[in-house]
Amino acid sequence: VILLCFRRYLLTALTSCLFWNTFGLGAAMDSKPNILLFLADDLGIGDIGCYGNNTIRTPNIDRLAREGVKLTQHVAAAPLCTPSRAAFLTGRYPVRSGMASSNGYRALHWNAGSGGLPPNETTFAKLLQQQGYTTGLIGKWHQGVNCESFNDHCHHPLNHGFDYFYGMPFTLLNNCQENKPPEMDVSLQAKLWLYSQIIALTVLTLAVGKLTGLISVRWKIIAWFTLVGGLFFISWYSSYGFVQYWNCILMRNHDITEQPMRLERTASLMLKEAVSFIKRNRQGPFLLFVSFLHVHTPLFTTKKFLGKSRHGLYGDNVEEMDWMVGKILDSLDKEGLKNHTFTYFASDHGGHLEGQDGSAQLGGWNGIYKGGKGMGGWEGGIRVPGVVRWPGVLPAGTVIDEPTSLMDIYPTLVHLAGGVLPQDRVIDGRNLMPLLQGRAQKSEHEFLFHYCGSYLHAVRWHQKDSGAIWKAHYVTPIFRPLGAGGCYDRGFCPCFGEGVTHHDPPLLFDLSRDPSEAKPLTADTEPLFDTVVRKIGRAIEEHRRTLTPVPEQLSLYNIMWKPWLQPCCGTFPFCWCDKESDSTQSL
Repeated sequence: VILLCFRRYLLTALTSCLFWNTFGLGAAMDSKPNILLFLADDLGIGDIGCYGNNTIRTPNIDRLAREGVKLTQHVAAAPLCTPSRAAFLTGRYPVRSGMASSNGYRALHWNAGSGGLPPNETTFAKLLQQQGYTTGLIGKWHQGVNCESFNDHCHHPLNHGFDYFYGMPFTLLNNCQENKPPEMDVSLQAKLWLYSQIIALTVLTLAVGKLTGLISVRWKIIAWFTLVGGLFFISWYSSYGFVQYWNCILMRNHDITEQPMRLERTASLMLKEAVSFIKRNRQGPFLLFVSFLHVHTPLFTTKKFLGKSRHGLYGDNVEEMDWMVGKILDSLDKEGLKNHTFTYFASDHGGHLEGQDGSAQLGGWNGIYKGGKGMGGWEGGIRVPGVVRWPGVLPAGTVIDEPTSLMDIYPTLVHLAGGVLPQDRVIDGRNLMPLLQGRAQKSEHEFLFHYCGSYLHAVRWHQKDSGAIWKAHYVTPIFRPLGAGGCYDRGFCPCFGEGVTHHDPPLLFDLSRDPSEAKPLTADTEPLFDTVVRKIGRAIEEHRRTLTPVPEQLSLYNIMWKPWLQPCCGTFPFCWCDKESDSTQSL
């Protein structure tokens, strides 16, 4: 009897063991995994080898795909940095948190603005922190800094669940590099310069006329014009004239370490910090979010990689980023953490098609997909690479064609950490683990809503019973020149106004048959046209009922430069420092 019972027990144990290992839920999931997130800036889905590029070398990202799962229909919640990253951090459409703009300024413009990720939003870092994780952010933030004073840090990463921060509170710009043309509000600055010159010329003309007796005018009037002109010039030049000092800074936690930053050593410092974080926290569990400054303009690239790619400076910058990915993955291997780490790589949105310097392309390639950065509806603006690796848990070499979102990382991480999603708000992301492990064959997303700022441009319907992926465009940008694939006359496509076309009925595509969105369907060519349009229309109505009014963080007031909010490592306005002089050795 004892022998029979032992046999039954052994058989049950073996069966249970086989079940758990079959579904990749063995020993690796007995404890909380470490989490390593890589997010590139402005990288196109067509820029890396595992997504079809055979001319830019990305062996380390490609290795992640071979050893893990590749998502082919991974989409961002917004086509620009600030709102896309807000959605990534919170698992919610940016319109829910106020991080979607109704004006032409669709991303934060200054460290000294008052807008940013609201303190009442709960990031995945905050939830993982509550589950015992040590959390770190290395690189780009671009979610705001202060609200009411220069050091309240209400929007700062450390106020949003990160224990450690090293990087840029803002984003890279051409203004951060000495020999590059300015990038911020170029047309506005040109107008301000013109108005300033007109005022100066007026003052000069009046003064000369007065001195020569040709004009009868009182000196008080000339003095008044001079005062007004001086104040006008100071009012705008005090901000736009010193962008490198105001925006291009590095911080460690709450302290500024470089103002302005020295780009020639930034990549080395970021890499050193990431490797050091892993080493310090190898006992785990940890969350490390490596938010690359690559591959945003000015594409500053170290000498080791300059001229090495077949795609100019942009290709050089991509290859340098891939090298950094490899070095960080090597540090995981060195610490014996590879099999106990959930690793994820993605981009915040599509490549910037209009990013050019003469004939040189400074933006990414979005493969077969139409559009790019700034375009909320077209696939090229929102479809991004998505690679996930967890050896022993996720099946290697898997490709998933189901619709997934950057917002899905939020509930996935909370699930892995053993946490509970907030119950007081709508979470738009879905847990990816059943799909990644093969326990589910279909994405949990039925509808995905594609915003440009706060304007709904398109909706995707995953019709699971038929396999069709319908996409209806209600608003599309007008490409210039006509027939081009972008808004080359503006630099970015707008979300509203004269630069867009409204469609009623909407342009309809089936992405499963036409992923390039080349041939819109009509009621004559698609029997289900009316049915699909009605179904998507009802989904929009239901979605809008879940939205509640919130303060707009990207309002004109919130994004404007406010000197009293300016982070400064000295006494304002004398803001400059270099505390990294002893940390310049390259890795």
